[in-house]
Amino acid sequence: MCGIVAVSANRNVVDVIINGLQTLEYRGYDSAGIAIIEGDQIAIRKQAGKLAKLKQELLDQPVAGHVGIGHTRWATHGEPTSANAHPHDSNNAIAVVHNGIIENYRPLREQLVAAGYQFKSETDTETLVHLIHYHQAQGMDFSAASHQAIGQLEGAYAVAITCMSDPNRIIAARKGSPLVVGLGEDENFVASDVQALINETNQFYYLEEGDVVEITQQECQIFDAEGALVERPLKTVNMSSEALTKNGYQHYMLKEIHEQPTAVANTIADRLYNDKISKYFIDQATADILAQVENIHIIACGTSYHAGLVARYWLEAITQIPTQVEIASEYRYRKPVVPKNTLFLTISQSGETADSLAALRFAKTAGYLSTFAVCNVANSTLDRETDVCLLTHAGPEIGVASTKALTTQLAVLALLTLKFAELKNVDQKLRKDLARQLRTLPGIINQSLLLNDQIKTMADQIVRRDNALFLGRGVHYPIALEGALKLKEISYIHAEGYPAGELKHGPLALVDEKMPVIAVCPNDELLEKLESNIEEVRARGGELYVFVDHKSQHGLQDRVNQMVEMEASGTFTSPIVFNVPLQLLSYHVAVLRGTDVDQPRNLAKSVTVE
Repeated sequence: MCGIVAVSANRNVVDVIINGLQTLEYRGYDSAGIAIIEGDQIAIRKQAGKLAKLKQELLDQPVAGHVGIGHTRWATHGEPTSANAHPHDSNNAIAVVHNGIIENYRPLREQLVAAGYQFKSETDTETLVHLIHYHQAQGMDFSAASHQAIGQLEGAYAVAITCMSDPNRIIAARKGSPLVVGLGEDENFVASDVQALINETNQFYYLEEGDVVEITQQECQIFDAEGALVERPLKTVNMSSEALTKNGYQHYMLKEIHEQPTAVANTIADRLYNDKISKYFIDQATADILAQVENIHIIACGTSYHAGLVARYWLEAITQIPTQVEIASEYRYRKPVVPKNTLFLTISQSGETADSLAALRFAKTAGYLSTFAVCNVANSTLDRETDVCLLTHAGPEIGVASTKALTTQLAVLALLTLKFAELKNVDQKLRKDLARQLRTLPGIINQSLLLNDQIKTMADQIVRRDNALFLGRGVHYPIALEGALKLKEISYIHAEGYPAGELKHGPLALVDEKMPVIAVCPNDELLEKLESNIEEVRARGGELYVFVDHKSQHGLQDRVNQMVEMEASGTFTSPIVFNVPLQLLSYHVAVLRGTDVDQPRNLAKSVTVE
């Protein structure tokens, strides 16, 4: 999850690195550091905590130079201390930054200790920098020593290395963790994400698995896993730097919640035409694959997993295609059975989630009909490695707690459901109604955002509690799971999502006057059942907070602590609409509790380690 920026240029690179790290801080904020080739030394500055502490140190102890590497850390091996912060150096001759996990660091470390090297940190990363130094001491130059050391690593990594003996050169490599190369005029860059460099260049190489790159001010050479010099496609990335700012909002999360109507509109855009799925979403070759599908396996993590759960309800109810949804980190360890003509579908915001990528690579050997993905980031590893990638158009999502990514994932999955419905000759009138619900979705979401003040009032009641229970039934059960996840992520209130019918099978024991219960109550065939579950909570003194739509026929007003009425959207898109006020609820509770909304403790945006 860590963030890496490296620059070789004919100018002072410190500000470029720091600005890039600022953009990447969502990837980890346990510590930050920078190493600059300054005269006859590698000047290292690093601090535990957020990037602001490093910035202050650089004001107190400035550095300057034309070559440097920087890092923002999400801790894996070793506590988040200054000693464990990157960069790590060996004898002030070599410095390294690293994202990932070196699985064989213990035996390598033992060998290096036996050779006389002293370790100053608890990290796996320090092993690499000493290993490079060791190979240099045996007579290898910087390039050969780095290639040799990288070849000895097992696990997942993205690394950037600088060296006093070759002070204009930066060597970087990736395996299992993302890395891009940016090209400039008399300057070149390496970073974990294009966002870090978008103010410097729009020309990028996306490194493939096992690639090693060497950059100087004038040169960029890429070597594949076998050590052969290769050319990778040069991509032009058009991204507004304004999309990476808060644009007047207090937090990125709030901005991204309010961007959802536009994000959904952009995602649907030309993909839905005259109530039919257009060729701009699914071309004929892809449609021919989908026509063969008899089963679907959806694999994802976190919020994306919840999107997959919603899609299962849609796909099975509307198209009758058996659909299975699994957590990526568990999927490939259980020896899954793959029936004939099964589609593998993985969902990821970043396209760099380690567990999802591992699942995809396993799936390619497991006999699936084809591999599909839903992803927000073009040219990500997931986009490049899957057979078909259905891109969302959410735009950059900076807040660690995912909001618009989920909404646009659901929009794409709804489009996919419609395409399957078309291929299965589902009733045309039903298909037109589903398409109409999708077309009107951006406006309905916008109406939901207008409930902000009511939700603030609800948040003021929940903020004083230590636990919360979210209830939903049917397709809204995953929305209850997502509501609980959001509250946990950013407010640190323990919360659980449950299918309401399971209350009496355990969770009801937790309900008392101090337990807020948040229920999602759309006007559907399960409303009457859900009302009975609400009565069970009421009978035991639980605090009831209920979201309903205008068409719900209920008598709840006098039986709940607070009720918020939603704009009716139709049963197909209802889960998407009901998710929005739950996002706002978690946001306002977190603000009232004074937590760091955009960078919650112990979390990172892109989970690039298993």
